[in-house]
Amino acid sequence: MRDAIAQLDKIKSGESSPNDFIHKASKLSDKNLQRIRQSIPGGSWKRDWDEDLKLACHKKSQGQTYVSIYGRMKWDEPSPTMTTFCTGIGNGRFGHPEQDRAISLREAALLQSFPMDYKFVESPEDLIFGKLSKHIGNALPPKLGEIIGKSIIKHLKESFPKIL
Repeated sequence: MRDAIAQLDKIKSGESSPNDFIHKASKLSDKNLQRIRQSIPGGSWKRDWDEDLKLACHKKSQGQTYVSIYGRMKWDEPSPTMTTFCTGIGNGRFGHPEQDRAISLREAALLQSFPMDYKFVESPEDLIFGKLSKHIGNALPPKLGEIIGKSIIKHLKESFPKIL
């Protein structure tokens, strides 16, 4: 986590960096701001939150099993797998390790191994937050694609040396 995103500008819930409009965080409600402020990196809503912040569905027996939602990531550990809604704290452990917000679009992209200068859209006006979040979360990480591609090329060269 630290290696991938610590160098980025600090931003607040709902804000964008003046230096990178993709480094934008979703806006949290007042209740979710209270929740993220009580969330400890690597912790759980089940242990960390005051009772009045817990959702009714999590008080039921089946809701007790989803302990990582609304969670914060830890700086010196790998990030969780990015998913479709990886920029929302209610969808997994997607809270920033120290800033009171969910991870930004740029942070999610960096954690997926997209390069820092990758342009998803040309301008802030073209940015549709939910669409880009889905695009990033559903993507095959570029570095994984590169490794798979190299492995296929190596296999083809070894298996068909006369053709290639």
